[in-house]
Amino acid sequence: MSVKEIIDRCEEIFEDLNFTYAREWKVAEDGRKVVGYMPVYVPNEIIHAAGMLPIGILGGGDAMEVIHGDAYYQSYICRIPRSTVELGIMKNLDFVDGMLFPSICDVIRNLSGVWKLLFPEVYARYFDTPQNFRSDIGGEFYKNDLQELREGLEKLGGREITDDDLRNSIQVYNENRDWVRKVYQFRSDQPWKVPASEVYLLMRAGEILTPEDHTQMMKDYLAAVENEERRMKDNCRVVLNGSFCEQPPLGLVKSIELAGCYVVDDDYMMINRMITEDIPTDGDPLLNLSEAFLKHSLDLASKFEPSEEKKGKFIVELVRARGAEGVIFSAPSFCDPALLDQPMLAHVLDDANIPYISFQYAENSGQMQPIREQAGTFADSIKLWSAA
Repeated sequence: MSVKEIIDRCEEIFEDLNFTYAREWKVAEDGRKVVGYMPVYVPNEIIHAAGMLPIGILGGGDAMEVIHGDAYYQSYICRIPRSTVELGIMKNLDFVDGMLFPSICDVIRNLSGVWKLLFPEVYARYFDTPQNFRSDIGGEFYKNDLQELREGLEKLGGREITDDDLRNSIQVYNENRDWVRKVYQFRSDQPWKVPASEVYLLMRAGEILTPEDHTQMMKDYLAAVENEERRMKDNCRVVLNGSFCEQPPLGLVKSIELAGCYVVDDDYMMINRMITEDIPTDGDPLLNLSEAFLKHSLDLASKFEPSEEKKGKFIVELVRARGAEGVIFSAPSFCDPALLDQPMLAHVLDDANIPYISFQYAENSGQMQPIREQAGTFADSIKLWSAA
């Protein structure tokens, strides 16, 4: 397949608010179940081990007008819960058998309750993660949390989820995350060949496809892009931060690129690479999943960091590892975790003498020109500073 064919397919999935792929997967065999989840992180291995399809519910984007959803949330919060409620009420998600609401913020916590009231027939669960990272405390809590999820999905699916089922699914996701890392590394090495908009669409597709299909798509993409002739530009290398939950419209990602920036890392679609190392497939699978989150997960604004000294250090390390020249804070409007974290991250960047700018967006943002101008000015200023 060509790069264009792959990305066209990804864009088709991105624009399909009726979730055709997931609907077709469900009806292909009797008894299949689909479990949706809000973005950031849930242990998809357990859903996959149950024989179910996990799909990321990322709001309605800029193609959906929110009418009913506004009745459930105030105007001074982010848009993703309102557009997600809209998807539910408009029956875009009427095929989903379960919904998981991970520990992101109070808004998503409350959305789990709203969902239970609106759709009592759907298995809905607020999925918490530990704030203590000691194996004997936070690890024990998290393992119990995973076991409760396992039991809930067993009841939903009407069958046992064995340890071998879990081990097999862990292996499937280990391979998937490995290829996600390969895509990000290739982009860091040759960003002119792998535009941020293509990586964004490729990762968004992974929220709907089976992990096996997504892994194959990434393999095909990297094989195809190797042979693409794409001209290197005099762009500056930047890291994007703050977009880990409500995702930006595709036009925003393209606008940053058009402004003269090579995005060499970002925090889009963090569930695809939240776990940074392969999870062992021997021993107790729930213990292995728990330890992977405690010891090998990326730092995000929604994840508690107990050490003040370590807070924000990850972004400096990321900038240096990717050879970036600056950071763009790109956060959704009213996103408490991202916007409260930003001053602390900015302080760390100041100490490291790394330039940065910030702006806010919504998933239906139409103000691309000001964002492009701001990013372009930032890119130009970096070139001037580096030349000086």
